[in-house]
Amino acid sequence: MTEALQLPVIDLSSPDRLSTAKSIRQACIDYGFFYLVNHGVEEELIYQMFNESKKFFSLQLEDKMKLARKEHRGYTALCDEILDPSSTSEGDPKESFYIGPLEGTLSSMNQWPSLEILPTWRSTMEYYHQKVLSAGRRLIHLIALALNLNGDFFQKVGALDAPMAFLRLLHYPGELVSSNQEVCGASAHSDYGMITLLATDGVPGLQVCREKFNQPRLWEDVPNIKGALIVNIGDMMERWTNCLFRSTLHRVMSSGQERYSAAFFLDPNGDCVVECLESCCSESNPPKFAPIRSGDYIKERIRLTYGS
Repeated sequence: MTEALQLPVIDLSSPDRLSTAKSIRQACIDYGFFYLVNHGVEEELIYQMFNESKKFFSLQLEDKMKLARKEHRGYTALCDEILDPSSTSEGDPKESFYIGPLEGTLSSMNQWPSLEILPTWRSTMEYYHQKVLSAGRRLIHLIALALNLNGDFFQKVGALDAPMAFLRLLHYPGELVSSNQEVCGASAHSDYGMITLLATDGVPGLQVCREKFNQPRLWEDVPNIKGALIVNIGDMMERWTNCLFRSTLHRVMSSGQERYSAAFFLDPNGDCVVECLESCCSESNPPKFAPIRSGDYIKERIRLTYGS
């Protein structure tokens, strides 16, 4: 049996920004995960997004494969991704759809279902993408304060100048699970980038392992809180903070119930250089990682996940 984890709840609308930043700092040090409430993404919009997501994943496989993943946009079929190759040689039993940045030249790479089949799908996803991006930008401002930096630090270093903002719709078909086996819908992994903002449909399954280098691993359940987004720190932010903020290992366990979620990955502009923050290193705690371009780092992580 796993224990339910009592994660901190961060109110994005709080007028006391310094107190909120202090709470975020402690959450990122202790857990690498927290709940975000009053984030500005309406519950009705989240409901509409999941309704449209279900419509797409309900299509015949041949229709979904017409939008097969290209340039990290579009549809990924069941078992096409292995997040933890050490645990299984088979892909994770989930399917997904990636929507990349909506602005600039990269927006043309996105793939969309036809209006004839799903007339309100694109408009719903674009609006949801924009609203979560707005929440993410406000949160990054508070994270900068949490790191004893100016609130506009990440803007000034170019991280939020046309950020790599990806929405990933996920579907875990519950019928794949038999009653006598334990199956990971998404095997153990940490996210690549800065932060992830996750919406779920309320079906349980998300678990975290706070001490990723310990064996055996201790897994804790992350319950859903209605209306809240679940935020976690990614590997790039862990790298930026010299491991002060933790990029926590997590997985999704299949419960036998069909499950939908939507992960929004807010990553820096590909040209942004990620190097140890001055507030996170000292003579006794020198930088643990060499500087690297964000785009190069993400590209290599994707290559390792999906292969050639």
